[in-house]
Parts: sequence; C-alpha cells; structure tokens
Amino acid sequence: MRPENFKFGGGLAETMLHPAVLVALIVAALLIFFLPRKFVIVPVLLMSFLVPLGQQVVFSGLHILVLRIVIFVALIRIFFSMIFSPPRGFAGGLSSVDKVFLLWAFLHVVTFMLLFSFQMPAVVNQFGYVWDVVGGFLVLRLLIRDEDDIERVLRTFAYIAAILAICMVNEHLRMQNVFGFLGGTPIVPETRDGLVRAQAAFSHPLLAGTFGATLLPLFFLLWHSGKSKAVAAVGILSSTIMTICAASSTPVLAYMAGIGAVCFWPLRKQMRLFRWGIVFALVALQLVMKAPVWYVISHIQLMGSSSSSHRAELVDSFIRHFSDWWMIGTNSNGDWGFDMWDTSNQYVGEGVGGGLATFLCFIGMIYLCFRRIGNARKAVEANPAKEWYFWFLGSALFAHVVAFFGISYFDQTRMAWYTLLVMIVVATAPVLASTEATAELQPDDMPLAAPPPISSHPWVRAPAKKSMLGQQPTEYKPRRS
Repeated sequence: MRPENFKFGGGLAETMLHPAVLVALIVAALLIFFLPRKFVIVPVLLMSFLVPLGQQVVFSGLHILVLRIVIFVALIRIFFSMIFSPPRGFAGGLSSVDKVFLLWAFLHVVTFMLLFSFQMPAVVNQFGYVWDVVGGFLVLRLLIRDEDDIERVLRTFAYIAAILAICMVNEHLRMQNVFGFLGGTPIVPETRDGLVRAQAAFSHPLLAGTFGATLLPLFFLLWHSGKSKAVAAVGILSSTIMTICAASSTPVLAYMAGIGAVCFWPLRKQMRLFRWGIVFALVALQLVMKAPVWYVISHIQLMGSSSSSHRAELVDSFIRHFSDWWMIGTNSNGDWGFDMWDTSNQYVGEGVGGGLATFLCFIGMIYLCFRRIGNARKAVEANPAKEWYFWFLGSALFAHVVAFFGISYFDQTRMAWYTLLVMIVVATAPVLASTEATAELQPDDMPLAAPPPISSHPWVRAPAKKSMLGQQPTEYKPRRS
C-alpha cells in the first residue's frame, strides 16, 4: 500500500535546518543579490544540487525548502534588476516550449485540485508545486540568456558532479553518506545484492545516478567547444563515477543512451529512416512476442537484481486502466496491483498525476525540443562545430527520455531537466529566428542592396549566390502591383 503521508507529498512535521546549511544559504542569498547578473546562476545551481531536499523550515504546516528559498531570492533579484535596468524578457522571446511547459504546469495544478476536491492540504501542496516548478523554470529561463551563460552552467555542473562523485565514492568505501549528517538523507547508504547504492544529496540512488548519467553528453559538448577541456574531463569522469556508484540499471541505461546518441552522428541525415525503423521493429516484436511489446522492459537488468519487472507491470497496468486516469488522473493506482502506487516511470507519473492532457503536454515538450534541435542543426550544416553543439544537446535530451522509463523525477533532479529545456530554447533561438526571418523576406519585399539576412548570424549557412556567366549584374527593380 502507498504510505499515507505520501498522499499530499509527505514531508517532515518539524524544521530540519543544519547550521552549515543555514550559513551556506545566507552566503548564497548575498551572492545572488550582489553578484553580476551573469554569475547569479552559479549559487543557484550549487544550492539546488548540494543541499538535500529534506533541509527545510516548517511554518504553520508549510514546508519551506531551502531550494524554495533560493528560488524566491533569485526571483527578487531578477525583479529588482528589471526595475533598475532596461527590462529583459525571455531570451529569444516566448517560445513554443515555454508555452507548453506553462500549460503542462497549469494542467497539473488543476487536475490535482479536482482529483482531491480542493481539500486544503491539496491546495497547499500545489502552492509548493508551483513554487518549485514554475518558479524554478522562470529563474533558469531569465538567468540563462546566451551561449556564454550555457557554458557557465556546464562548468558549474562539472564542479557539482565532481563534489557529488567524491562523496558517492566515500559512500562505497566507508558506508557513510556525508550529506546524511546534514539531515534529509540517510547516513548509511542502501545496499542491494551486496552492491552499495550511493545517493549523495539526492532523495534516491536512482536519481543521483540519473543526474550524473544525463550530464555526460553536456560534458562532451564542453570538451568539444575547446574552451574548458580540463573542466570537461573532470565532468566526464565524475559523471561516470556517479553512474557506477548508484548501482542501478536506469542510470546505466541513460549513460549508454547518451553515448549511443552521440555515436549516431554519421547517420544524422538519415534519422527519419531510423525512427521509422524503430516503429516497425516494435510492431514486429508485438506480432511475435507472447506478451505485449512493453514487457521487453522486464528483460533489461544491468545491475544485479533490478526491478525491471515492476516497470513492465506498471506500464501494462497504466495502459489497461486508461479509463481510470485519462480525464484528471487518479489517486487509486495503488489498487491496480502490488506496488503500483510507486510510479517509477515519468510517463506513467504524468498520466496518473494529471490525466491525458498533461501526459500529451509532457510528450509535446520533448517533441518540440527535438524539433528545435533538428531544425537548428540543419541550418548550420556549413559549420560542423555548431552542428555538433546541437547534436550534443539532442543526445542529452535523449538520455533523459530513456531515463524517464525507469524513474520519475521528484527531487532536485527536476531542476536539471528544466535547465536542459532552457538551454535548448536559448541555444536554438537565434538560429531559428534568422532562418524564419529569411523565409519570410520575399524578393519583392527586399530593399535595394540589402544583404541576405541569414548571413548576419555566424552560425547559419548563407545561401549560395547565383550568377549568370558572361552577364553584368543588373539593378534590382520591384515589380509593379
């Protein structure tokens, strides 16, 4: 049965705030207020991933997490920056990914409130959800504005991964989680089949390993850029250590997915054929297998006794009980079978927690990100370095897509996911804007002696100039209407 205290998110009944965390929080708040805008993202990320989520202040039943305080302080800094300096909106404007993300969050809130009949605990729970999700996304979206900010984020992630990797190695060698002394995570790590499952500052070993595994393609990007190879090497090593020390199949699969996606670089122009090949392969498996095709999941066991059978049963129950959750989700999925309350699959979690509309919005976000990356990569085919840039972002996105089959993000790992979404939008925005501007500018509307707008952006391939051999170029004259 699902633990009763998980009904509205669970949590402590009293404040847990270690003095060291309190000092770190004060220092981080001062840095957020007084650092130049471009460096504010650094303390935000450090506090997000190096402080256990259990560190919080409980006031009148409200759980004010340290992460929520950091988000609140960052929003105040951004607000005052907009007042005392020229206002800045989202880099690249409000994109389709932003719109779908906000719609997805809105649907989550509405369906949850309807599901629990607007009970006060449900209202409080969703207030915290909006604070975490929408607040966190807005902070990242307003602080990450260009390629330099993206590089700064990746360098910060490398340092964070290095600290976490050292602590996870310590868990294996000494059976001691140093973050457990702060409170919010266990001091003695979990073991399974003789393997120590390290979790560092995260809420579960799966999430710790997944965080490290999904960062691997981003560290490849940092290495390939040539600006921070030493930092990138540290990040790659740390990502690998975190994946291994988590001793779970899902992080290993995400790690392999990231590497596999990078290796598909030579086939980048045949990806449509590859995608259809996957569809036909799944159809063929469905025809020859005795069980439904999603039971392939049950055969994936990479780290000892894996709970892959539970994942397969979860997907099967999710599909068979479509009528239970499609409208506004359900809170009775625990009745579907043994341990079915444990939605350790992000896709299942989206449907159970928000219904079909929320599930489709989540899939839509992934689709829009892949489409933006694909279109941007095609626009810069004349520049292999920038083409690789987008390919690494797509590989990181694919690693998350694979990880979602084995875990749902319920702690600070969500901030890593939102950071990737923001980086994709920010990185692709200038290229797509240049491409769209060129497509909209027709010859009849082009002013005299105007250069092709697409060449104004260094990432975008300029169109080939056509010349007529043996003839002098003639002055362009617009036609009469």
